[in-house]
Amino acid sequence: MSRNYKFHDKAGAYFVSFATVYWIDVFTRQLYLDILVESLQYCRMNKGMEVYAYCFMPSHVHFIFRSTREDPSGVLRDFKRFTSRKVIRAIEENPQESRKEWLLWMFERAGKKKGNIAKYQFWQHHNKPIALWSTKVIGQKIDYVHNNPVASGFVTTSVDWKYSSARNFAGDHTVMEIDTIGFLG
Repeated sequence: MSRNYKFHDKAGAYFVSFATVYWIDVFTRQLYLDILVESLQYCRMNKGMEVYAYCFMPSHVHFIFRSTREDPSGVLRDFKRFTSRKVIRAIEENPQESRKEWLLWMFERAGKKKGNIAKYQFWQHHNKPIALWSTKVIGQKIDYVHNNPVASGFVTTSVDWKYSSARNFAGDHTVMEIDTIGFLG
């Protein structure tokens, strides 16, 4: 991993982005998206994670966060480990999942390429954390996160994407609560 992609300031805010292996579109079912929401909320309530912006796309996740316990890599590791296990279990147990065998085969295939994986690999290992050192950079990253579904052609305005904090910024907190970045205004 490049020196530029590490958590150097343990108390700082970071933009992270990570994808499923092979960029597989897993988050196309409500059940799997709910797991992401529940896990992020759990990390907020129990692991000292402050989430300022997020966007869940079909194959990847973006968020801006900070660890109040000064352990950003640990909280992100726990989030990824929990969600990977829970989503894989949900896929295995979902009788409606038409791609079950293919998805599990792809996760197993990815896991076999890594010596430290027992069976399945769900997430790519890198997170590409980018430290957010100014209000200008934070604003740029929030715009990037919120405009990701627009740039991908899924919606025409960012608030129309259900799994994005663009909705929170517009006053809609129905999917999940986020934390406030006080100095952004």
